[in-house]
Amino acid sequence: MSRVINPDSTGKQRNQLMRTAAELLRRLSQKTDLDDETRDMVAMLVFCLRGIDEGIEQSAAAWEKRDYWVKAEELRQRWRWAGQMADALQAMVFQDDWQALPQMIVRLLPHFSEIKITKLTRSEALWHGAYARLMQEKSPLS
Repeated sequence: MSRVINPDSTGKQRNQLMRTAAELLRRLSQKTDLDDETRDMVAMLVFCLRGIDEGIEQSAAAWEKRDYWVKAEELRQRWRWAGQMADALQAMVFQDDWQALPQMIVRLLPHFSEIKITKLTRSEALWHGAYARLMQEKSPLS
């Protein structure tokens, strides 16, 4: 019997989310004012970081299933920043504290320094409406 290879693995998804987040950071760092597109891009960044965090947990659970406890914990430690930054960005958005955005971008940039962007490949349609989706989480009854 041959091995089953998942072409859409958590590692591949993580790489795609990291690339998307890196492009968002590049675009955000070039923005000079706060507009609807900026809000959408920040919200999409929250969703990307959450996805990275969830994928790490799935990968760690797979390692634990094989009794690689140390490797699973090292993975969680190395990627802990993603969940923490997603929470911090979400709190910034919910509190309408947009003055903190430049600091957040500076804190995030080192995590994406290995990703070289020569061409922006992500479409603006990807983050269009992301701010509204994120704000719906704040008040699900509205």
